[in-house]
Amino acid sequence: MVSGFLSSPRDEIISPDIWTRVFAANCRGTENEESRAESPTAAVTSPTAAVTSPEQYIKHPLQNRWALWYFKNDKSKSWTENLRLISKFDTVEDFWALYNHIQQPSKLGFGCDYCLFKDGIKPMWEDDRNKLGGRWLMTLSKQQRHNDLDRYWMETLLCLIGESFDEASEDVCGAVVNVRPKGDKIAIWTGNCQNRDAIMTIGQQYKERLSLPIKTLIGYQSHDDTSSKSGSTTKNMYSV
Repeated sequence: MVSGFLSSPRDEIISPDIWTRVFAANCRGTENEESRAESPTAAVTSPTAAVTSPEQYIKHPLQNRWALWYFKNDKSKSWTENLRLISKFDTVEDFWALYNHIQQPSKLGFGCDYCLFKDGIKPMWEDDRNKLGGRWLMTLSKQQRHNDLDRYWMETLLCLIGESFDEASEDVCGAVVNVRPKGDKIAIWTGNCQNRDAIMTIGQQYKERLSLPIKTLIGYQSHDDTSSKSGSTTKNMYSV
C-alpha cells in the first residue's frame, strides 16, 4: 500500500499531466454510466459485462517494504531539511503507481537526488544499517543523461524491489541517483563493506542487468573512505 506523500516536494516531481489523466478517466467513467442509463438493454444482452475478475483486485506483495526519498539542494536549508520522504510501498502495483507518476531523473534539476531504501533505513551514511557499508558507484557522462540515465535507474529499482541478487539482496540497503552538472551518478548501497562475496555478487549481477560493456568498470567504495577522502576521487575496494 502506498503511504506517506508529503505536499512539499510532490508537485515538483509528479508529472504535470497526471491530474489531466485522472480528470479524463473520471469523465470517461461518467460517460459510460450515462450510456448504460440510456441503453438499459445492454445490461440484459451482456450479463457478464459488469463482472470483474477477482484477480484484478489482488496486489502482489514485495519481499520488503520500500521508501522513496527526494533531495533538493536548497542552500537556504540544512541537508536533513532538504531530504524529504515521498512515499512508501510494499506491492508491485503500488510501485508502478508511484514510478509512473513522478518525474524521471533526467527531468530533475541539478543537485537533486532520488533515494530508494528499505523501510527503516535512512539514505545517509550515519544510519546504523549504512555506516559500516559502502556503494557500487556508476558515473555517467553528460551525454548519457538523455540516453541511459532513466533506463539505468529503472533497472536499478527493479533489481532492488525484485531481490535480483539472490541471497546477497539481504545486504542491500538501497540505491541513490544523483543529478549533477558534470555527470550523473547511480549507486547501490550495501550494509557491510567487508562482506566481499555478497558485494561481488551484487556488482557482477548488477553490471549484467544493465548490459554494460565488459570494458566498462564500476567500483565499490566504502562510506568511510568516501566521507574521509582528501581529493576528488575515492579508491575502489572492489571493481567489476
